[in-house]
Amino acid sequence: MIRKAILLLPFAYLLGSVPCGVILTRIFCDVDLRAAGSKNIGAYNVFRVAGKRLGLMTLGGDLFKGAIPVLVGIFWLGISDWKGEVLVCLVALSAFAGHLFPVFLGFKGGKGVATAAGCFLVISPFAFLACVLVYVLVLCCWGYSSAGSLSAAAILPGAIWLATHSLPITGCAFIMALLIFVRHADNIKRLLEGTEHSSLRP
Repeated sequence: MIRKAILLLPFAYLLGSVPCGVILTRIFCDVDLRAAGSKNIGAYNVFRVAGKRLGLMTLGGDLFKGAIPVLVGIFWLGISDWKGEVLVCLVALSAFAGHLFPVFLGFKGGKGVATAAGCFLVISPFAFLACVLVYVLVLCCWGYSSAGSLSAAAILPGAIWLATHSLPITGCAFIMALLIFVRHADNIKRLLEGTEHSSLRP
């Protein structure tokens, strides 16, 4: 099992490092996403810079970057005991770290929301759905994608605990949620100052 995990960890990291948004915007509209809009490589900035189609494609790609390694990990390593859970969590964290610190972009990556969502879509569809509902509710009520992402991240560990009662998986969710908050530091500052860009206005 350990040998399999050793193979999966670099695979998960390298897949997580693939900058879907950067690749798609460069191919289809010749834009360097790192120098446009908010300069973030995530789906929301692609949506702002290049439109809905590429934004949705980026969202799908970033989700799959988290989902595929975790799915392989569950089938290959199993999560029938705490050791398997720990190894699958390490795979998930590797994919997540790849998006945050991608080797292909000089370790300067995105905020990790969609990749984390992909990981937990596989681990717990219930928790994933709960986070999506919170995101949509906050977005519709206040109009800020960043606030929706932060709210979803905030409830993630609790939702995972309710769904799995697993300490390793809940710990993994807590680490990802914490890092999502860290990567949203500028957004939090703008939200508090009332200068954050509204997702419901052009």
